Amino acid sequence: MGRMLWNTLLLALREIRRNLLRSALTMLGIVIGVAAVVTMVTLGNGATQAVSQQISSLGSNLLMVSPGLRMGPGGGGATAPRFKTADVDALATQVGGVAMVAPTVNSGATAVAGARNWRTVVTGSTGDYLAVANWRLASGRGFSDAEERAGKSVCLLGDRVKRELFPGTDPLGAELRLQDFGCQVIGLLAPKGQGAMGNDQDDFVLMPLRTVQRRMTGSTDVNSLMVSAADGAGTERVKTGIERLMRERRNVRPGDDDNFTVLDTKQIADTLSGTTKVLTLLLGAVAAVSLIVGGIGIMNIMLVSVTERTREIGIRLAIGALEREVLLQFLTEAVVLSAVGGLVGLLLATAASVGLSQLMGLPYAFDVRINVLAFAFAAAMGVVFGYAPARRAARMNPIDALRHE
Repeated sequence: MGRMLWNTLLLALREIRRNLLRSALTMLGIVIGVAAVVTMVTLGNGATQAVSQQISSLGSNLLMVSPGLRMGPGGGGATAPRFKTADVDALATQVGGVAMVAPTVNSGATAVAGARNWRTVVTGSTGDYLAVANWRLASGRGFSDAEERAGKSVCLLGDRVKRELFPGTDPLGAELRLQDFGCQVIGLLAPKGQGAMGNDQDDFVLMPLRTVQRRMTGSTDVNSLMVSAADGAGTERVKTGIERLMRERRNVRPGDDDNFTVLDTKQIADTLSGTTKVLTLLLGAVAAVSLIVGGIGIMNIMLVSVTERTREIGIRLAIGALEREVLLQFLTEAVVLSAVGGLVGLLLATAASVGLSQLMGLPYAFDVRINVLAFAFAAAMGVVFGYAPARRAARMNPIDALRHE
């Protein structure tokens, strides 16, 4: 049995090589189908990974509290009252599971260093901001408690600001001018790159909260609160505690809508990842249609092949070949065409996925399962669409086949 299968495989390969151009064109549908499916799914997985990485770069167990019903245009953040400094202490002491609270204020400003200037955002916060928002220092140091209390003019630079104002030089100890005052650069932040919303996370200057309030905003109000939940404390429970406390402190009556929003970054990550996964499946399903089209192409060519080789089939049957042997021969040819097409498609998909991932700035997410599944599906196309032509060849009447011109 094993020798018969081996001989059948050799015959199939010889027949494919004899009609090389036709075989290549026949396989083209399977090649394109496999390449399209694997490339689409690989890029989709890369997009999902990128979203997860961008969300996680904001900080682990992070809750973001902002004024208004929701963030973004039309969210009501401009009309809702901002937070007070006392709200920070209340959150830290009265809500269970809260590890740290970092109040933030933001103000747009033009930063000037020597002959260079750059329009950026100045963020004022406390020393907890680095830990809460998951920022690492590339060099230098953070604020000291004394600098925070006194509102000293010291600052830390995001990587984009450093590159724009101090290209090729070390800015530690240098002075940066913001509006009408100067600040000393005491630290540089490690780059994070693009955020989940498409923003450049590295384009900002970090200063002590009191410095920004006194010199730029002229108010002790706080724009937003970044809350880090303690390890082991569920963010859902902490979020519920924050909402209860803030409704009380902001005098929201029972039945009225909140005039603030608490965003859980873990929920955002899960939602966005789920969306990209659904889109990946949809794209993969659309691309899989071309696999079926490729299978139909194989069936058509195999039917033509059976017609062309009618006399050969008749001779084989006349000298004692069994129906199942003829069936196996033609079925093997169809499966080999599909399998070779699947392998070429996988190679093409790998090259396309690597190239497009680099071009789109996505991580290359190789998935063994989709590669194996696409190849198995391609081989199955050979069985499904090759069976009818093979059956037709096997059921030929030897006498009629020998008479065929």
